Amino acid sequence: MVTSYLRRAYSSFAAHVVDIPPRLLAILCFSLLATLPVVNLNLYLVGVLVSANILAIFAASWDLLVGRTGQMSLGHALFFGIGAYGTALLGKYYALPVWVTIPIAIAIGTAVGVLIGFPCLRIKGPYLALVTMAFPTILTSVVYFYRDIFGGEIGVRGIPPLFPFLPIVQQKLAEYYLTLILLFASAVILYKIANSHTGIVFVSILDDDLASKASGINVTKYKLMAFAISGLFASLSGSVYAHLIRVANPPTLSLTWSFIPVIVTFLGGIGTIYGPLIGAYIYYILDRYVLTILVKVPPEWVSGWEFAKLLIFTLIVAFLVIKWPRGLGRFVTDKLEDVEEARDIDERGPKIWKTYKKKKK
Repeated sequence: MVTSYLRRAYSSFAAHVVDIPPRLLAILCFSLLATLPVVNLNLYLVGVLVSANILAIFAASWDLLVGRTGQMSLGHALFFGIGAYGTALLGKYYALPVWVTIPIAIAIGTAVGVLIGFPCLRIKGPYLALVTMAFPTILTSVVYFYRDIFGGEIGVRGIPPLFPFLPIVQQKLAEYYLTLILLFASAVILYKIANSHTGIVFVSILDDDLASKASGINVTKYKLMAFAISGLFASLSGSVYAHLIRVANPPTLSLTWSFIPVIVTFLGGIGTIYGPLIGAYIYYILDRYVLTILVKVPPEWVSGWEFAKLLIFTLIVAFLVIKWPRGLGRFVTDKLEDVEEARDIDERGPKIWKTYKKKKK
């Protein structure tokens, strides 16, 4: 009985993972990320990877909204900031534990996604982008105006860490594995949604929403659904990020933070879900290692260096769009799919099971 179950499990794994090179590569990459801190415990590297995990969730949520439904958003920092400020304010004024404040902040971000979706239903293209860009700017003005509540420029500080009962090293490792698990779960859920019946409807709306309406699709319902799902995962990344840096401040609502997922998504491949994950790691390797450690900047240039880095990333993305218009992630998966060979059901599974089957006969 156990042998039969293990055989089916191995055959299913071979059919759905081993026989599909992009999925096998994804599993190997996640396995590498899971074992990396054990092999080489470098707290700076762990911190960079934690930030990359958060950015990957944030960018993947933007990709579902824009890359799958065509609802151009340049104000996605709104949901990120709502997640950060939501968990911070609930913890500060109501003394709620972390495992309560984060789900509530996510629920608020999802509800705001639906509310934002309503005024965005009848506008498209650059007009939609300008409208979405206005929302985080409005919320930033609210934060500065009600500084007694939101802390103004300083923000809400003293946010408790996610694992206050652990020593600092174990705390950093726990944060890393938590963000990695959240990234894996978010990526699987978003990928499943993108490739489900709902995802097919999203793509039909992206191609031609008028034809979708003519086909009997409730376009309003699915657009609101896309905003809600995107807001959910973006607020998840923001709420977790606030507990990592221990502060919720106006930079989480800035236009710069809205543009970063755009850069990351185009870097990895828009409309793929897995592209933003690849782009996020490339972005932080360039940002925190190449442009921070390898490139030495004089102290008097530090203030303008952040803007210069954003400009450099923009130029890199422009070059990659010309070189690989579909993104690095899609380029790699296309190359891997070229070597994919379909096998019959009887041929799937490890050789040990084939040998066992012959001996049994």
